[in-house]
Amino acid sequence: MADHLEASVTLPSAPASVSAARAYAVGTLAEWGLPSDSDTADTVRLIVSELATNAVQHTLGQSPTFTVALALERDEQLRIGVTDSHPRWPRRLPAAVQQDNGRGLVIIRWLTAECGGRLTVRPTREGGKTVVIEIPWTLGDRPVTTAAGQEP
Repeated sequence: MADHLEASVTLPSAPASVSAARAYAVGTLAEWGLPSDSDTADTVRLIVSELATNAVQHTLGQSPTFTVALALERDEQLRIGVTDSHPRWPRRLPAAVQQDNGRGLVIIRWLTAECGGRLTVRPTREGGKTVVIEIPWTLGDRPVTTAAGQEP
């Protein structure tokens, strides 16, 4: 495989774009050799879903689009970035048990840490931000298993 692969897609900030972002990310990673039924694909699916949802819901209509960017470095490190043009950075909200939302960033941080990765937020030149997740690529070659430890 190449030393560096990149792909990105820009989508409208609309609820329907969340599923499009997930499909794009998992499809791209499948093209790069990551099985869509692997643990890492499931992790990426959830991370992209949460980040895209945040880009749609929390930009308050001030970011007409968001971009999902993927980069693979030397078959070792996968970088997922979601960029929007809203200047407000994500923040962890106190999530009460009865709340239906407010846990996305907590979920993302937990998944990232569980994979041995890291989360950063970077400003864009245009005044927005990119939430970047970096996780090891080598975790991706294990197929998802059922509770009994059997492949589905």
